[in-house]
Formats: sequence, structure tokens, C-alpha cells
Amino acid sequence: MEDENIRAEIDAINKKLDLIIDEIGYQRRRRLEMEDLKEDALRVGKDLFQTTVQELEEVHDHIKTGDMLHLFKKLLRNINNITKTFEQLENLKDFLQDFGPVSRDMFLDFMNKLNEFDRKGYFELARELSKISDKVVTSFTAEDLKKIGENTSAVINTVKNITQPEILQTVNNAANALKNIELDGNEKVSLFSLMKEFNDPEVKRGLAFAVKFLKNFAKTTEENKK
Repeated sequence: MEDENIRAEIDAINKKLDLIIDEIGYQRRRRLEMEDLKEDALRVGKDLFQTTVQELEEVHDHIKTGDMLHLFKKLLRNINNITKTFEQLENLKDFLQDFGPVSRDMFLDFMNKLNEFDRKGYFELARELSKISDKVVTSFTAEDLKKIGENTSAVINTVKNITQPEILQTVNNAANALKNIELDGNEKVSLFSLMKEFNDPEVKRGLAFAVKFLKNFAKTTEENKK
């Protein structure tokens, strides 16, 4: 019975010793790791210090200790402004992320609209207008444009009068009349046939229109001269 108790106590002591040995091994490994980390940190710190010294040697003639202190104080005084700037940058980043899908939709709508304009012929019309502009530029001199500018009011009034409905209708009637006239070069026209045409009511109305036109034209020309 005593032997069994002694054996049990020895087993318990062995277990405690195993735990102590494991703990000592763990602590040893931690110590070695810390030593390695310390050596690496010292090596990196040494390299960083040497690099800093070399860099400062290049600019030590241009920078004074007071300047560095002044810059540091200014940074401390404007720490709130710097913080606000970073916040604004973060807000801008969020805005760009939110605006991204909207901008893509706007770009697609713009491209679709350009495609629609192309199908309707707007771009072809613009090219033709560009050609017309080139012809105008090559056909008119600076002196011609100057004269047109001096007579702008007269040109506008002329265009205004020409675009009146009754004037356009008269011009259209004259164009249709010229289109319907058929003259044969071999056709013989006698004075008697012409006198006979004067009895036609339509010819009489045409002559009356021509006479009134000539009278009004002469009257307007005289008034413009005065």
C-alpha cells in the first residue's frame, strides 16, 4: 500500500517537472525570438539612421533647425485644417464611388444620343455646312464682309420682305409659270398673233401686274434716293 502511494507521488512529481520543463522551454524560445527581433530592429534602425544622416547631409545647407521647428509648429497649429482636408478627401472618394454608376449612365445616354444624331443625318449636315462655310470664306474678301456689315439693315429688310408669304407665293407662281412655258425655236411668231394675245384676260392681268410693278419699283427707287 505504501509502495503504491510513493509511486503515485513520484508520478505527480514527474508531471509537475514536465510542466516546469515545458514552461522553461517556452520561455527560452520567447527569449530567443525577442533577441532575434531586437537584432533585426537594431539593424533596421541603424540602416535607417545612416540613410537619414546621408539624406540630411545633402540638404543641411538649405534647412535650418529653426525652419524645421517652425514647420512643426505650423503643422500643430493647422492640425484641425489638415484633419478637415482628409475628411473632405474621404467625402470626395465616397462621392466618386456613388457618382460612378450615374456617370456611366450619363455617358451611355450621351453615346446613344450621338448615335441618334448620326442616324438622323445631323453630322452629315454639319459636314456639308462646313463645306459651304469654306466656300463662303474663299469667295468673299474682308472688304466684301465689311460692305455687308455696313449694309446689314438693308440686307435684313430685304430678307424680311422676301420671306413675306405673299412675296413667296408670287415668286412661286413666277417659277411655275416659267416652268410651264414651252418655246419652240422654229415656231413663227407674228405681230398679228401677238395682238390677238392682248385680248386674252389673263394676258391683260399680266400686263397690268407688270405695269404696277414697274411704277411701284420706280417710286420706291426714287424715295430711297431722297
